[in-house]
Amino acid sequence: MRHVHDRGGWPDAGPVERAEHAYARWEKRTDAMLRFLTRDQRIMRVDELRRAIESLPPKDYETMSYYERWITAIETLIIEKGLLTREDIDHRVETLAATRHV
Repeated sequence: MRHVHDRGGWPDAGPVERAEHAYARWEKRTDAMLRFLTRDQRIMRVDELRRAIESLPPKDYETMSYYERWITAIETLIIEKGLLTREDIDHRVETLAATRHV
């Protein structure tokens, strides 16, 4: 059975966009976070990230950008490993959002 991430040979997959683009700050931070967690701290492995990405619901996978998939997978793994809870993450996001509106 093929899954949403299995793109090879799909007639409607279309060409792969290979053009370089300027990365947004959050995309650079996501990349840095992954490097920190995999290489520096060895908290997670790239194969775990892949599993988390491939486990996304098809609708989510289809509508997310490349780095949105990454950050969602990182969040999933951080919670699975007990490093943070969903509540910890939500609280921090709320705190950051509140400080930006001041």
